[in-house]
Amino acid sequence: MPVLQKADIQSASTPPAKDPLEAHSTPSSGSSEATSTLPANDDLWQRIRNGFQLNHEIDRKRVKWEIEYYEKHPEYIGRVVNRARRHLFHIVELLEEQDMPLEIALLPVIESAFDPFAYSHGRASGLWQFIPSTARVYGLRIDWWYDGRRDVRDSTMAAVNYLQKLHTLLGDDWFLALAAYNAGQGNIGSSIRRNQRDGKSVDYWSLKVPKETQSYIPRLLAISEIIANPEDHGIKLKEVQNSPYWVEVNIGSQLDLGRAAELADISSKELYLLNPGFNQWSTHPDGPHQLLLPVERAEAFSIALAELPAAQRLAWKRHKIHPGETLGIIAARYKTTVSAVKAANNIKGSMIRAGDSLTIPMASNDASYPMTTKARLKSDQKYYETKYGNKPVQYTVKSGDSFWDLSRRFDVGMRELAKWNGLGTTSILYPGMKLLVFNTSISPTPSPDQSPGFSPGPIQQPRQDVIRKVNYRVRRGESLSLIADKFNLSVNKIKRWNETLNSKKYIQPGDEITLFVDVTVTE
Repeated sequence: MPVLQKADIQSASTPPAKDPLEAHSTPSSGSSEATSTLPANDDLWQRIRNGFQLNHEIDRKRVKWEIEYYEKHPEYIGRVVNRARRHLFHIVELLEEQDMPLEIALLPVIESAFDPFAYSHGRASGLWQFIPSTARVYGLRIDWWYDGRRDVRDSTMAAVNYLQKLHTLLGDDWFLALAAYNAGQGNIGSSIRRNQRDGKSVDYWSLKVPKETQSYIPRLLAISEIIANPEDHGIKLKEVQNSPYWVEVNIGSQLDLGRAAELADISSKELYLLNPGFNQWSTHPDGPHQLLLPVERAEAFSIALAELPAAQRLAWKRHKIHPGETLGIIAARYKTTVSAVKAANNIKGSMIRAGDSLTIPMASNDASYPMTTKARLKSDQKYYETKYGNKPVQYTVKSGDSFWDLSRRFDVGMRELAKWNGLGTTSILYPGMKLLVFNTSISPTPSPDQSPGFSPGPIQQPRQDVIRKVNYRVRRGESLSLIADKFNLSVNKIKRWNETLNSKKYIQPGDEITLFVDVTVTE
């Protein structure tokens, strides 16, 4: 996770029990594919191997542990490869242009498992796991319509620029640059100065770094070694063609994404997976006015789009302005933005008059939008309702509420509470905001002044997310209490999620336990 200063860090690299995108994409082929039989010039894996520049340090214990873990979970590698195939060629091309080690093309395996919707409790998002502050420093746009941290082109360029800067600042040492990308330049700088003061070496392996960073580079080296010599490790890699999966198509202006999928003759899911930066039902009114489409569908799409009447690019509704209405009220009613309403009606200022009519762009009634932030959250909340076996409690935020107070009130973790509602633990809670609380055994009896705050069952969705179930591998020296503290959970909850733990006195390194952690949400 790239940070400019110390921040909460969570690895997304621990292989989950199932494909995190299983609910949103075609089934993965796992690891059943044969080792690549493509000619070398058609095999992207061979191209990547040819560009490896780092010492994989395979004799180090930390690297050996990670290699052994990947060897035991070939199905995880198969799922990651299935997702990586869409964007890996583009990443390799950009890294080669900058003469950077192609091990870095595998960094999204560690950061996000190549899930473009990955999100951490530290509010890092996308393949490269940018937090909002760093994202904006490197020119990534984040708003209601669009999140550049999830856009593969924009975020990859930002990651390349950031890594190159770190590489230069840290003595042209890629291990130190990668460590700083994960832990923050300030943390690595402090460790270097401490070792210099104590007369110790300042290479990555000699530094005292955050626990997550201790395994971060070994994991990258381990997956690089697996890709370099898959047969030696019993891994069968699915073939990936050494050619573009997608091509950029100029669409000229705002376009309904459901309509775009129809014109391209692909599923809406595939369109969103290629263009994960879009949060809503259409492209951004202000751009970017490009879509990524499978190479084989681009020409037919362009022809169909050229023949599409301008009035059919979006669905529209006429709205008669009522007394007291503002552009903000109208935009909120139709789940759009003020800027979109103004652009559609050529409004320069903010003044509107009762009795006039506005043209409102909105989602089509006959199109599918399965990967918008709202649709993803709805799907995942259904999953949690089924898992926990009860309907969530709805709570209306009051002045002075905090995640800490509410987590104690409902006996849930702060990160769980934030995750269920598409927020980070540092997000601001506003009075009137609706929160859902899952998996709670408490049905609070509200006091008279709080009674409007509670009601059972579904509500209109606030901010939205995609929830991930993660298998966590126990490290050396860890206990349930340490793991619970690390993820701001309770030991009882971990035991409830992992029934086998109730019969064990101790956990051992290498044990797998299920945790529900913060992942995939728009900022």
